[in-house]
Amino acid sequence: MARGSSGIDAAELRGVEALGVTVEVSTSGGIPGIDIVGMPDSAVLEARSRVRCALRSCGFELPRARVTVNLAPSEMRKTGTGFDLPIATAILVATGQLPRRVAVGCLMVGELGLDGSVCPVRGGVAYARLAQERGLSLVTSALAEISPGWSGETHGLVSLGQLKGGISALPPVGASGAVPAPAPLRPDLDYADVVDQDLAKRAMTIAAAGRHGVLMVGPPGAGKTMLARRLPTILPPLDEQEADEALLIHSVAGEPIDRIARGERPFRAPHHSISVGGLVGGGRPVRPGEVSLADKGVLFLDELPEFGRGALQAMRQPLEDGEVRIVRVDGVYAFPCDFQLVAAANPCPCGHLGDPDAECTCTPARVAAYQGRIGGPLMDRIDVVVDVARPSGRKVIREQRGQSSEEMASLVGQARERAARRARADDGRAGPVAAALLDLGAQRTFEGLADRLRLGGRAIARVARVARTIADLAGHDRVTSDDIVEAVGFRSRSVE
Repeated sequence: MARGSSGIDAAELRGVEALGVTVEVSTSGGIPGIDIVGMPDSAVLEARSRVRCALRSCGFELPRARVTVNLAPSEMRKTGTGFDLPIATAILVATGQLPRRVAVGCLMVGELGLDGSVCPVRGGVAYARLAQERGLSLVTSALAEISPGWSGETHGLVSLGQLKGGISALPPVGASGAVPAPAPLRPDLDYADVVDQDLAKRAMTIAAAGRHGVLMVGPPGAGKTMLARRLPTILPPLDEQEADEALLIHSVAGEPIDRIARGERPFRAPHHSISVGGLVGGGRPVRPGEVSLADKGVLFLDELPEFGRGALQAMRQPLEDGEVRIVRVDGVYAFPCDFQLVAAANPCPCGHLGDPDAECTCTPARVAAYQGRIGGPLMDRIDVVVDVARPSGRKVIREQRGQSSEEMASLVGQARERAARRARADDGRAGPVAAALLDLGAQRTFEGLADRLRLGGRAIARVARVARTIADLAGHDRVTSDDIVEAVGFRSRSVE
């Protein structure tokens, strides 16, 4: 068996990017074995055993030499199992079992099973982007999930043994139907199923039209979760740029991408016991958290006061910047997190404060402490607060249907289009109150309510934004007194 060296193009995930890595292999005399250098983690080091078994299972010869594998650049930590395929290919080329031209112009990524099967790894969309940027063909598992809209050249492997026939003979990735072509949106949820919640549905329409944060307060069983889960059905479908970003994040996190590929906006609803790292991202290797997985979609925080104070405080900067930046010893990881916040809470620990059908057993001190768990920075992102009462049992039994998602989505689309035209004309020069374009009557009404309710500057700006959205939904060029009054009714009850 000839001794030599070879280099194969591979990649390493870092944040939502794939960075190029060269897999170099050199064989020499000595005790047979495989050494991997270049700052590999334990998953990469375990590739030695997987590669040996895969080579034997596919009928290749095990090198009777000392094999040194270098992952360059060596100063960057390498993680994950995606290096299995390029390492095995580089060894086969270095030992003369495959021609050197077999992987020229190819970016190889994939995990190997002990039987030689090539398994998909997370981050397929990121690897495809890197291959396209470098003008390379992507060679990976035939079951890998790649965005249907990607036009680059791909080759799908089922088994390592297929390399004997050359790369050009391999079918494209996705030929097995792993990712379906985009289909028309068919939401399985509809606001028509939500009974006797007209005020709450009005609040959700306003929130969707103006991308306002919304907090629903009500007793258990009132339908807060039903209302939240249906919000994506009235939001406009993802455009091409939004879909690309959302696909990239979900691919890097190892989440399914089929719904996003069809244009559906993400909906994430983490449990209140989630850790700080699970919410904003982290771990080893660093992965995006729930706030990033909700990018271009909806983040629903049910039982908001039950979330840990540290987790809620950690959302402060991501909410302001639309990006999570996680600093580690080996560098900074950045994840986008442009989402719409929806939250739900009980009015008190027992959940029955103000409920006409059940008596509240909480003391005033417990109620105040419970409601005070939601910090000010988070409430600053919540423009709409709505009380959700328990629906009428008679209406639920009779299945009386109300406004549907289709009807609400039509209103939202028209309001957003009106707001977009006005934003292009204003170009962001005016403040929130001036940009609302109040008529004379609305201005007087707003001034009177602000004095009577002692609204601060922050509250006034929030009310103006919501009133502008209400006017857009009604088709008004200028905000009227009725729009102001309705917006004030949805204001936060917290100290402002």
